[in-house]
Amino acid sequence: MVEVFSTNVQTKMQAEGILKVLESSFPESKINFDLDDLESTSPCCHSILRVEGAAIYSEIVISIVNKAGYMCDILEDKICK
Repeated sequence: MVEVFSTNVQTKMQAEGILKVLESSFPESKINFDLDDLESTSPCCHSILRVEGAAIYSEIVISIVNKAGYMCDILEDKICK
């Protein structure tokens, strides 16, 4: 299972701090930020946070990122016509 989140995390240093907390909370999950080319990867220059694991607790992921002072929302699937 994979869940993708949109965040306003902008730097590697910011991401590393959040990753430490997320990885300790979800040690069996694969978690990473995509901070490359923020202008073209998502709207409004947001970064992408990916969480892959057997079970993903989106509310907890969002809460951890929010407590660190950043915005975090599930990136909704959209079908372009």
